Amino acid sequence: MKKGDQVFFYHSNCDQPGIVGIMEVVREGYPDHTAFDPDAKYYDPKSDPDNPRWYMVDVRYRRHLKRTITLHELKQMNRPELADLPLLRKGNRLSIMPLSKRHWDLLLGLE
Repeated sequence: MKKGDQVFFYHSNCDQPGIVGIMEVVREGYPDHTAFDPDAKYYDPKSDPDNPRWYMVDVRYRRHLKRTITLHELKQMNRPELADLPLLRKGNRLSIMPLSKRHWDLLLGLE
């Protein structure tokens, strides 16, 4: 992720996971300091400040989508253009995933 990149904001830990907004990367990846803190929720004893396993980026809110584009809706669409969308691959765990311009434009067109 590069400074200036636009990214979708996705709600995943809820009843209806889906894309709800657009963010912009304002600071590129840097080590996630919570991975080094034994008292932090995301502490990872295998992560080391000299060899970090986890990174974070800073983002800025740009806007809400006109409506939530739910994961359920995307799965039900059965559109060939979405066949290679990483979000819809079986077993894929959502975190950060790249999107092609084609996918970005198609998803934005659904709002």
